Amino acid sequence: MTAAEFDLIVLGAGAAGLRAALLVAASGRRVAVIESGRVGGARVVRGSLPKALLSTGAGFSADFAEADVFGWQVEKPVFDWARLMAAKNAEISRLENALTLELREAGVVLVEGRGRVVDPHTVVVGEQSLRGDLLLIATGGRPALPDLPGLEHAVTTAEALDLMQLPRRAMVIGGGAIAAEFSSLFNALGVEVTQVVRGHTPLPGFDPDLRSALAAAMSARGIRLRRGQALRAITRDGTVTRAMLSVAGSETVEPVETDLVLIATGRMPETRGLGLEAVGVELGPRGGVVVDAYSRSSVESIWAVGDVTDRLKLTPAAMAEAEAFVHTAFDGCPTAIEHHLVPIALATIPPVACVGLGEDEARRLYGGGVESYRATVQTLRQRLTGREGEGLVKLVVDCDEDRVLGVHVLGPAAAEIIPGFAVALQCGATKAQFDATLGVHPTLAETLLTLRPAGYDPGPEESAAAPPLATADPIAADRS
Repeated sequence: MTAAEFDLIVLGAGAAGLRAALLVAASGRRVAVIESGRVGGARVVRGSLPKALLSTGAGFSADFAEADVFGWQVEKPVFDWARLMAAKNAEISRLENALTLELREAGVVLVEGRGRVVDPHTVVVGEQSLRGDLLLIATGGRPALPDLPGLEHAVTTAEALDLMQLPRRAMVIGGGAIAAEFSSLFNALGVEVTQVVRGHTPLPGFDPDLRSALAAAMSARGIRLRRGQALRAITRDGTVTRAMLSVAGSETVEPVETDLVLIATGRMPETRGLGLEAVGVELGPRGGVVVDAYSRSSVESIWAVGDVTDRLKLTPAAMAEAEAFVHTAFDGCPTAIEHHLVPIALATIPPVACVGLGEDEARRLYGGGVESYRATVQTLRQRLTGREGEGLVKLVVDCDEDRVLGVHVLGPAAAEIIPGFAVALQCGATKAQFDATLGVHPTLAETLLTLRPAGYDPGPEESAAAPPLATADPIAADRS
């Protein structure tokens, strides 16, 4: 079997793989991309993009509910889940076709099927053999599912994005970002949501104030947070589904009826069946490809980017890693990514976004020389509707150098606000420079430029009580 020759073979047509393939092909090199599913990967087909589209649709619920306060008389709205799903699917198909066309026009060879690495330069797909100077593993991740009885009665986040109809009751298992996003989505569409969290607060790894503020906002919107509990089994009797829950450390199991159990307990690197270990590629304890700062594996000709490396599982990070790989491997310019400066945005309700270090992490790295500046914020909309403030803004600062280490936002347009502050952190901005910058009045972002110090209560990581927060009013006339 004669192998087709390429400068680069990419396994996986997700965000990272596509970015690398297109950049390398643009320089006139021969590139092949191998994909067993749909072009676009998790971001386009079953991840952040479809989730964002559904969350956007869900957001109209609050718009209709609060329109009257702003002078709009709206008849009782009727929501059509099937229509939203059809619109989402049409957009995904359009993007998939556009990406496929972009590959073709760039001269990239798209090979359909599951690739298997048989030596450091050769990949076999069915009966076809491809040989590349370099191989790039960009196969992404898969849902991390617990081993428990009755798992066949649950759905993963991938299936949740294609539900034929909305359930009346949903139980979301997991305390991470994806679980919080789906809980918010279902809740906004009128589903009775229960979220089961092993710890006391969702979003482990995020800033403690941000976690507490989001948990309070979710509870205020009707999401039932079952804290310190775990799923032990799922049973189904006819049309009745029961989730068997237990408190951490207890053998007592409580059955809770629901219409849908969604397992959102994270994702694992997808390296099954790739043949990587057989050719000497080192894998981590969860199956991720172990790479250096430049995304090179233990085999010189094999590189890996994106979720398959088990680093920061975010589309912008994956795409940045892909670009850095191209600069390093093809342009002769070694480039590494500062993962802690990658901005993060969650499609929760209210939205969450941050960049840099949270307060706990900053204190571990910088000791006592860290100051936090934070405030709760009541937006214009919340003032007129009478809803309690759900906004939070926070800065984490290294006192010795006055350098801003982290920016954290909970509130409307958080995802739009944070990239600008990410630029500031990339440039090493100081708190004094933040203070000297004028904001746009009245906005949530403005508050980040006028923050004053706040006390810090170290407490346990899972403390139920958040440190007392100052209150900021973005429409006050005096911002002293």
